[in-house]
Amino acid sequence: MAGLLPLGPALPDRAEVVVIGGGIVGCSIAYHLTRRGVSDVVLLEQGTLTCGTTWHAAGLVSQLKSTHSLTRLATYSARLFEELEDETGQATGYRTPGSISVADNEQRWEEILRGATMAEGVGVETRVIDLDEAIELWPLMRTDDLVGALYIPRDGQTSPVDTTMALAKGAKSRGARIIEGVSATDLRVADGKVAGVVTEQGEIETETVVLATGMWTRHLAARIGVNVPLQACEHFYIVTEPLDGMEIGTPTLRDPGNYTYFKEETGKLMAGFFEPRGKVWRTDQIPRDFSFGTLDEDWEHLGPIFERAIHRVPALGECGLQLFFNGPESFTPDGVYYMGEAPEVDGCFVAAGFNSVGIQSAGGVGWALADWIADRRPPMDLNSVDIRRALPFQAETDYLQDRISESLGLLYAMHWPFRQYESARGIRLSPLHDRIAAAGAVFGETAGWERPNWYARDGQAREYEYSYGKQNWHDNMVAECLGVREAVGLFDQTSFAKFTVSGPDALAVLNTVSVADIDAPIGKAVYTQWCNQAGGIEADLTVNRLGDDEFFVVTAAASEARDWAWLRRACRGKQVTLANITHEQAMIGLMGPQSRAVLSKLTDADLSNDGFEFGTGRTIDLAGFDVFALRMSYVGDLGWELYAANADAGGVYDALIEEGRPRGLVHAGYHAMNSLRLEAGMRHWGHDITDEDTPLEAGLGFTVAWDKTVDFNGRSALEAQRRQPRTKRLIQLRIEDPDLLTYHDEPLYRDGLVVGRISSSMWSATQNRCCAMGYVEHHEAVTKEWLDSGSWETNIASRRVPVSTSIRSWFDPANQRPKQ
Repeated sequence: MAGLLPLGPALPDRAEVVVIGGGIVGCSIAYHLTRRGVSDVVLLEQGTLTCGTTWHAAGLVSQLKSTHSLTRLATYSARLFEELEDETGQATGYRTPGSISVADNEQRWEEILRGATMAEGVGVETRVIDLDEAIELWPLMRTDDLVGALYIPRDGQTSPVDTTMALAKGAKSRGARIIEGVSATDLRVADGKVAGVVTEQGEIETETVVLATGMWTRHLAARIGVNVPLQACEHFYIVTEPLDGMEIGTPTLRDPGNYTYFKEETGKLMAGFFEPRGKVWRTDQIPRDFSFGTLDEDWEHLGPIFERAIHRVPALGECGLQLFFNGPESFTPDGVYYMGEAPEVDGCFVAAGFNSVGIQSAGGVGWALADWIADRRPPMDLNSVDIRRALPFQAETDYLQDRISESLGLLYAMHWPFRQYESARGIRLSPLHDRIAAAGAVFGETAGWERPNWYARDGQAREYEYSYGKQNWHDNMVAECLGVREAVGLFDQTSFAKFTVSGPDALAVLNTVSVADIDAPIGKAVYTQWCNQAGGIEADLTVNRLGDDEFFVVTAAASEARDWAWLRRACRGKQVTLANITHEQAMIGLMGPQSRAVLSKLTDADLSNDGFEFGTGRTIDLAGFDVFALRMSYVGDLGWELYAANADAGGVYDALIEEGRPRGLVHAGYHAMNSLRLEAGMRHWGHDITDEDTPLEAGLGFTVAWDKTVDFNGRSALEAQRRQPRTKRLIQLRIEDPDLLTYHDEPLYRDGLVVGRISSSMWSATQNRCCAMGYVEHHEAVTKEWLDSGSWETNIASRRVPVSTSIRSWFDPANQRPKQ
């Protein structure tokens, strides 16, 4: 630690940014802030640098992750670590022996191959190798039960401690102050914004704090009402005595089917484990002095997994063990780390919960978060790791104990499409839950809500049978989709988030955050995006005008915390009253050509096109209940969204079922909704549109009110883009092989060259094959002529397959059915 300040120096009175936590992530953030020119940075560490988790990490630097965004962050880390020693003069121990991932069954092999095809679009080199070559690279591996092996030649390993010291040295050389031996005991907040950090030695005034405090983060953040649901679990690895045949430079070996990774370490073998059910450690406050602590051996827990590791590497059962290590690491409910600005307090940033991938993520996280702090927006789509996805119930002890044990085990489990969590269920229930369960609903979970994903037939098992092909619910979904298209379908959409916005400044605020004109007639529903100043889409939702100063906002369940935070910040200092009424109302979607006929039997309201135009909403009497009926559709068909008080929801549902049954009404789930919206070209925020994409690139330019006088967020950027050719564009795709399914992030080729990737995909009942969306880029312009003049393919598990392209949707390209 040469060059660092001694333990416990005097604190500055003020700093532009205070980073709390001196592990590799905290030091990377400080390093990257100074690279951005933010030199007034103080990093506080309660012990010494690397204490906590960094010091006992395995040091793996793998590049290939589960999504395009996470892979970009990981590849950045690899590039940074390659260059860091030359820049700072501090040795890091970084090397690139590569890695091998093996599969012991066909399903696992397809998972590995699908990941490899995604890597092609990010520039990660991968190579399928035969088992003879695998043995050459890894002579101690048993291969007689393997079906495939994938080699990533540039995957690396680094010394976590040395790399942290290099990042700290680089940060300090550009002005950052690193102070060890001082604990942050509290945070100070004023008017909803960070105001300072309270320490054992005094207070530092600041407007920006970063909580990079690992397994201490949840309790520290909670002191100011910030929710960071993470939990420490025991994590195990062993190190052998020197082992014959374990040559220095041997690649890392990943054997997910046996829950184990193997790493060469100076001629010894390290084996680390991600067992199917993790072992939660301490849900209470973790003591400060645990910094370099370890936990007891637990062979009873680990023994069965160790036996599986010996199966892959028989020599492991015959050599001596130099170390059995058990140390805690923090894990999150969905197995993905947190970063970004907390929704509850402005200026409070989080980088924590790294699920054993903190070393390989640290470089990219430091870069992205430093840019986020400097620019007050992320440099790329980081939705999958954004702290704004966290929800209050996830911090409850019972929830964490149940879910975290499963989420740790899922790191090496099969990452099936549509996989459902088994633990910590039943948190948020619709008032219609029992009724739709009786109708055959098979539930999935989104944002804690139990939602009907599909409906089982009488006698059919209500469970998933996972695969990468058509799963056991495929025919059920197809029947639901056809029922909607041909007759009428009922969707329980209660999980959609619902906000009310009222007060003298309500219109001004909503017109500033929205690209559409919210100054619409009372009763008008306005589909709009909320954009950042760069024109990127932060939210995609509907704003309904109920009165001069009264509005009703509806957005997706998964976006509830994020969109609420965006709205709350926009309203600060304004005369606006906000309320989140998500739990106060049920929402029933009635969609399909027979929806008007069904509703007309239950209300005296005029539901004709003249009497109830598309995009309008009003309260009607429906079967004796007051219902707010909104003529809007996310499935590309005639339909209404019906909002009723929870106490009335059952009665409304019963009336709809009774009247709809003779007209062919079907219950439809969220798998069907996803299929219907995709074939109809409806975008999904977080997949097809993100804060990296503008409305113009996403084909949503029709929502932008260019002639409104309000200087809405992102206007300048969008007007500049409007004058330029559309070089990036979201297009519609169709996989022409009816037996193959795509999901997301598969590369798109035009005449053999990668020009984009798939953003979302689902089987279409009307097209009898997969429909998808994806962004493509062309330096001149993405036009119909350019699409039509090329030969298009995608890559499914290393197999090139043809795709068709279109600017417009495959179903009802003129979008007339919702307005019929």
